[in-house]
Amino acid sequence: MRILIVDDEPLARVRLSALLAKCPDAGPVDATGDGETALAMCADTAPDLLLADINMPGMDGVALTRRLAGQPAPPQVVFCTAYEHFAAQAFELGAADYLLKPVRLARLREALKRAGRLRALGRMERTPPMLTVRMGGNEHRVALDDVLYLLAGDKYVTVHHTHGEDLTDTSLRQLEQRHPDQLVRLHRGCLVPRRRLLGLAPNGEGGTLARLAGTDATPHVSRRNLPAVRKLLHD
Repeated sequence: MRILIVDDEPLARVRLSALLAKCPDAGPVDATGDGETALAMCADTAPDLLLADINMPGMDGVALTRRLAGQPAPPQVVFCTAYEHFAAQAFELGAADYLLKPVRLARLREALKRAGRLRALGRMERTPPMLTVRMGGNEHRVALDDVLYLLAGDKYVTVHHTHGEDLTDTSLRQLEQRHPDQLVRLHRGCLVPRRRLLGLAPNGEGGTLARLAGTDATPHVSRRNLPAVRKLLHD
């Protein structure tokens, strides 16, 4: 399993990395010290498991888990914390396990096995949504998980994705209706996947731009759609 450690304490990240090196179920391991960066890394690298602290400055582990829960294939989460009283809330959020610091190797191995079983069950139940696109007259399919943003043109919609860009004759309205829980409208001619939406930034001219994971593109957000996008980010 690809694992992302999210903990604002550098020593905790180092210790967990050392323990994971002794776990046969652990694959590549990345680490970060804050929730906002973790959200972007999840969109870019799609880890299978988060080992997340709960009590962190800024976006804490609970808020991060709630944001990830809206994605089509969220990672499993194992909370690693020094506080026992968060356990009930953690399991209400669907956490695979709850480890108290200092984390012990035997409990970590047990948590990885449990997360692996839950991940396997999730894969069996999930059929990833796909978009039919065309390039040079040839049709193929692009996973919605790989889409960065969609822009409407005169006749076609351009699908910008992690492997390039293609065209589809499916309108933005049709795409929005087919994937209402996964696509967000920024303006009349633009949709973005919810999992890519990181935040907002001013454009210096009184308007607002969207910050997206996996791309430097910053499509503008219309005044009409801005309240809904802000609410989504807040929630």
